[in-house]
Amino acid sequence: MKIEVKSKKGLRTILSVIVDKKNIKTKMDERLKELQKEVSLKGFRPGKVPSEVIKSQFGKSIYGEVVDKILRETSTKAIHEKKLKVAGQPKIDLKQFGEGKDLNYELQIDCLPSVTLKSFDKFKATNFKVKIEDKVIDEKLKEIANQNKQFEDKNEKEKAIKGDQVTFDYLATIDGNKFEGSDGKGIKLELGKDLFLKGFDEQLIGVKKNDAKIIYATLPANHPNKDLAQKKSKFECKILKIKKPKESQINDEFAKIMGAKDIKDLKSLIEKQISSQYSQALNSITKKEILDQIEKNHQVDLPQNLIDQEISIITQNLKTQDKEKHKSSNEKLAKSRIKLGLLLNEYGEKNNLKVTDDEVKNEIQKQIKGMPGQEKMVLEYYQKNPSASQSLKGSLYEEKIMELIKSKINLISKEINTKEAEKIIAEFNKPNVNKEKSKTSSYAKNKSISKKISKK
Repeated sequence: MKIEVKSKKGLRTILSVIVDKKNIKTKMDERLKELQKEVSLKGFRPGKVPSEVIKSQFGKSIYGEVVDKILRETSTKAIHEKKLKVAGQPKIDLKQFGEGKDLNYELQIDCLPSVTLKSFDKFKATNFKVKIEDKVIDEKLKEIANQNKQFEDKNEKEKAIKGDQVTFDYLATIDGNKFEGSDGKGIKLELGKDLFLKGFDEQLIGVKKNDAKIIYATLPANHPNKDLAQKKSKFECKILKIKKPKESQINDEFAKIMGAKDIKDLKSLIEKQISSQYSQALNSITKKEILDQIEKNHQVDLPQNLIDQEISIITQNLKTQDKEKHKSSNEKLAKSRIKLGLLLNEYGEKNNLKVTDDEVKNEIQKQIKGMPGQEKMVLEYYQKNPSASQSLKGSLYEEKIMELIKSKINLISKEINTKEAEKIIAEFNKPNVNKEKSKTSSYAKNKSISKKISKK
């Protein structure tokens, strides 16, 4: 095999590769021998079909298969021999091929740039710490209590009013005919929430225990059975129970119902939950502050093919006219993502940061514990989607990089209250900064660059 650098311009290198026809013939002969054991043709005993007969019938497809394998092997060898760091998928341009001929092709390679990191010592960022006030915790506690109302039976002669819980059986028909899912047993509705069918709750107001009530309602447009969508239905309801809400007692007993040890423990859990929600939002702001400085203080040549791939990811769900309208801003965002991906990955490699399989497993277990009742679904998702585990690995890798950077820069801690936190987050989310914000948030979600080039 002969390998020559045909041209080198910027990050793009074109290699000329020639594979001798003798080598191709050897590979063809080897494949024909393998096929002799596999091919079964009429008139020949299994495993005894002459190679000439196999070649006469399947020669073109066998040649194509052999050449395809040679291209994969020789292109990898050529890249390795010339010590090129490839960005994305190289392109192959066949110049000469065919039985009895040398295989001659060009390999177009976009290479990763050489990245020189500057010191982060002079970088500054703010690390916000939110103090959750007792008032905020109490408000959240009341909200939880309201969402988890306790009900008590009403007198049999009392009518249902808005806010009551009505339990009933029903039999539904359309034009006098039953349909799949047309009956229900022990259905509970809190009147006024309108969670069943539009207008259904309203018609239950005024019913009493043991009443028979006919209700007319329209099935939803997104009904699983399209033939039933938006059909007017008749519901014959038998009212089983009517309960009224009782005043929630926010005490140790209520806390235990919510899965806490006592009311003090429940308040602590609420405080942690609120603190975590604020921290996630504020950490994004701190992260953007750091990434903006990293991007501003480094110059990096970017491979065009990675820019094109990133633009494709950014615009994959956009209409053609929107792609054209925002072409410039999308290209700017793509370049920003790639540049930051290259810089962060270089920093991770320089500091020998890695993510182990055990760390990924532990993170999955944390997610499983955080979704009670859906443990099986979360586990199956990662088992059936290897790319999800790889993406999670990329997220953990990035977190390690960011934490190391934070330890090196001048990170100023600032304690704020929830009102100040809301103001900072609202300012960050203003429409006029959305484009800049998406530069980092989209990068964090996508990880397309770090996954492609990291050697974790």
